[in-house]
Amino acid sequence: MSNLLRMRADLIIIGGGTGGCAAALAALKTGKTVIMTEETDWIGGQLTSQAVPPDEHPWIEEFGCTRSYRTFRESVRDYYKRCFPLAESVDRDRPFNPGRANVSAIAHEPRAALAVLRDTLAPYIHSGKLEILYGFRIQRADASEDTVRTLTVVRPETGEEIELEAPYYLDATEEGDVLPVAGVDYVTGAESAADTGEPHALQGDADPGDMQAFTYVFAMDHVEGENHTISKPAQYEFWKSYKADFWPDNQLSWAGLVPHTLEPVRYCLFPDGKSFSLWNYRRVIDKEQFAEGTFVSDITLVNWPANDYWLGSIIDVSPEERTKHLENAKQLSLSLLYWMQTEAPRPDGGRGYPGLRLRGDVVGTRDGLAKSPYIRESRRIRAEFTVVEQHLSPEFQAGPAAMDYFDSVGVGCYRIDLHPSTALRTYIDVSSLPFQIPLGSLLPAKMNNLLPAAKNIGTTHITNGCYRLHPVEWNIGEAAGYLAAFCLERGVKPREVRQRPELLAAYQAVLADAGVQMKWPAVHAV
Repeated sequence: MSNLLRMRADLIIIGGGTGGCAAALAALKTGKTVIMTEETDWIGGQLTSQAVPPDEHPWIEEFGCTRSYRTFRESVRDYYKRCFPLAESVDRDRPFNPGRANVSAIAHEPRAALAVLRDTLAPYIHSGKLEILYGFRIQRADASEDTVRTLTVVRPETGEEIELEAPYYLDATEEGDVLPVAGVDYVTGAESAADTGEPHALQGDADPGDMQAFTYVFAMDHVEGENHTISKPAQYEFWKSYKADFWPDNQLSWAGLVPHTLEPVRYCLFPDGKSFSLWNYRRVIDKEQFAEGTFVSDITLVNWPANDYWLGSIIDVSPEERTKHLENAKQLSLSLLYWMQTEAPRPDGGRGYPGLRLRGDVVGTRDGLAKSPYIRESRRIRAEFTVVEQHLSPEFQAGPAAMDYFDSVGVGCYRIDLHPSTALRTYIDVSSLPFQIPLGSLLPAKMNNLLPAAKNIGTTHITNGCYRLHPVEWNIGEAAGYLAAFCLERGVKPREVRQRPELLAAYQAVLADAGVQMKWPAVHAV
């Protein structure tokens, strides 16, 4: 241990995902020094290493996000306008959507988001204010009396360890990995309706292992007349025949459910004028928007019902169990691709689309799958204040927006959207009102100097379903970064900021100056 490398900064951020990057940027803007770790070699989380185009609300172009998130969005558009020859038909006066996807007004390649995030943080890296430790994950903590003194991270491939010390620490990991290591009280899975009073919570006892499906996303294009069929995946026969009791057909099929009605629905791959096109769903490159010859095909990201993995959780299980489920999820995604290439029914009566080509370059991997699985549900802190369904539901709130929190540190908007779960329960998809992010949900009930900065805040299994999306995670991280900086400058603890009106007003003024929207205008439920 005498040779253990030690590093110190004003703020340590474990996890370089969407929230981690936003938190780092916020703290750096105040002049603080930051060390951020990232398990992969790509920062950005769900925007990049998990390969999920931004899921956003209907008003995102006008309001409903922070200024820095809007800057990120516009920088993505500028990246394509600067670096790519656009088609003459593209209207330069309209917001550019590289993929023209159904799901997003700014569907773009993960590597484009990565380029923008790297450029955004470059001045701080070059000046020495920010250091990013790639390939490291949390190993252990020195914590007692509700205070973290040091965190030690490890690079699993080499065993190299680094001890990190700072006045404040943020857990911006995708699964809330710092919480158990540092002894922070947290919850997982589905709470009981008897405990939360939520209409859609679990009837009976809580189930900590009941968590939303996770997904290994992959990118593909289609080259007509060519054969890009992959080798048959080892688990293909299992996935070809697998059918969950709540699903209308085999998982490898064009069948699915309408999430909010649970009615069966049939999808199609390419648009046919009759069914919902999965090709357009999360398309990140629409080749028609670029000069002829720039792209040989559209590029789409496959994050579909058919590759949601719900046969087991990867959180708070043995290493062997975790490895098994991660591998199974990869096999499911590869099996979906193989099925589409070889056996999927086509409108012309044929079978398979061998021209579908796995695009590992788009996601930065050799196996073609995203660097990390898309994690919808994390460990969640036991917080000073927990957001419950009643705060967001139009059945409980009469106004055009959700409950008005006195300690708001931002806003978000999305339906309460839960994918099938590891308890083999089907979708929960219900309306919600545009909501605020309460500071109390960022404050652990006991820990003094560790804050959540991602999907690990004080929500429930139900409300996590709408607080987990890109602009909300960014806002959470940004608020946490500014909070840590504010507490350092004022010499106060985070919970004091919420408890003392003058401190709360001063902190909210900092957020307002930074372009963080904290209230909604009169809009409507989604």
